[in-house]
Amino acid sequence: MSAAGQPLLDVRGLETRFYTFAGVVNAVDGVSFTVGRGEILGLVGESGGGKSVIGFSILGLIDSPGKVDGGEILFDGDDLAGKSESELQRIRGREIAMVFQDPMTSLNPLQTIGQQMDEMLRLHSDLDGRARRARCIEMLNDVGISEAERRLKNYPHQFSGGMRQRVVIAIAMIAGPRLIIADEPTTALDVTIQSQILKLMRRQVRERDASMILITHDLAVVSQMADQIVVLYCGRVVEQGPKEALIRKPAHPYTQGLLGSIPKLHGRQARLTQIPGAVPDVRNLPKGCNFRERCPFAQARCAEEEPQQRALGAGRSVACHFPLEEGTEA
Repeated sequence: MSAAGQPLLDVRGLETRFYTFAGVVNAVDGVSFTVGRGEILGLVGESGGGKSVIGFSILGLIDSPGKVDGGEILFDGDDLAGKSESELQRIRGREIAMVFQDPMTSLNPLQTIGQQMDEMLRLHSDLDGRARRARCIEMLNDVGISEAERRLKNYPHQFSGGMRQRVVIAIAMIAGPRLIIADEPTTALDVTIQSQILKLMRRQVRERDASMILITHDLAVVSQMADQIVVLYCGRVVEQGPKEALIRKPAHPYTQGLLGSIPKLHGRQARLTQIPGAVPDVRNLPKGCNFRERCPFAQARCAEEEPQQRALGAGRSVACHFPLEEGTEA
């Protein structure tokens, strides 16, 4: 169903809710974005913004009391939202794979690394045992694990945190998926290892002509990796656009606040800023703009009307009544 110019992934009006005893949580509220072929998209925002829920929704991994309540998830033109569990199982790993935040909970402590890599190939390839083993060794070498043949016999606890994350990446990539969803893949790692892992993931994606959704709270990480950025707040998209333009001149005050909290390594460093207050309770969101109580530019209209997405040109859009792009310089 591939067509020239068609994005690999097209998410349209995605709505995911959790029906709890304390109330309905609108975790993802009408989110839309696209991921081009060979493109890296960064999903950015504070904890509780709905980033990880979007990743799980794409893969059909939302469990009760959660439910995908609306929207379309078009993968190569085919709507994943309407797929059965058996159909999704054939897609997970083979077409779309996920790199989870904590590698120690992603790996089975009772199975060797080789067994876990081999399982992915048994499920999603026609290779025989010898060819699968050769592929596992090749993949471990590709992600920078030395003595790969010997390490196939090791268990997860015999690897460091950075090495475990390399193994998780290898498992995600081994069946040749076209889309990788990486959920905070470097959060549990120190800064030096973070940089190595990010470079590794970018190289693996580029070499295999795959696409990636990078989920993170850190705009500094996204600035190294992404082609496009989507900024989320309380389950909604507040701004999106090409990386360079969005970082150079943010249009939404929330994006400006996130950028203001990043230390600079070169040149004069202005005092770091912080966004005042806290993310509101998603079960009881304020009327109007969800960000208005933390926004230094809020006006009376912000308390009455929910801002809608408006195009800014050059592939950019923002959900703000008074975007910085049209007024205050960021």
